[in-house]
Amino acid sequence: MTIRAVYDACVLYPAPLRDFLLSLAKTKAVFPFWSEEIRDEWIRNLLRKRPNLEERQKRTRREMDIHFPNSLVCGYESLISTLQLPDPNDRHVLAAAIQANAEYIVTFNLKDFPQTILQSHGVEAMLPDEFVMRLIQANPNRVIEAVKNHRLRLVRPQKTVAEYLATLERQGLPKTAAFLRKHEDNI
Repeated sequence: MTIRAVYDACVLYPAPLRDFLLSLAKTKAVFPFWSEEIRDEWIRNLLRKRPNLEERQKRTRREMDIHFPNSLVCGYESLISTLQLPDPNDRHVLAAAIQANAEYIVTFNLKDFPQTILQSHGVEAMLPDEFVMRLIQANPNRVIEAVKNHRLRLVRPQKTVAEYLATLERQGLPKTAAFLRKHEDNI
């Protein structure tokens, strides 16, 4: 069974984390979802800091649409006003998760998604590292294969296993990196 998860804007930007999470999805370990609002938010945040990446961002958006054609959640808008969260600006994320029948919201902003509210909707907010560890528990070989394929696709620059794992740690995935260190020969 494939896990269904909404990726919040904060995990779609920065690029190394987005690419890693989408690589896991390519193996069908997870079915990722996002909305136009989520996508617009991470792109807006990226371009605010790096306006020179506008063309690259457009290419990334097209690639996400091509590789994950069923990931864009639509029709959730009417749910937004019925939801209560500490930050009303995050209600669209929960609404998208409900509409997509997602089990998880993958985010760094756990305080904005209290479990007491989410559980009534059958959704759990989870840090990216905890989420990947959940995927590892479900199917470690699939995750290891995804990591290997992702690392080998990196060409500018290529990364050794140690460099790759250091990147994952910098992206907030220390538990994932520690697990993968035990399997360095396979990645």
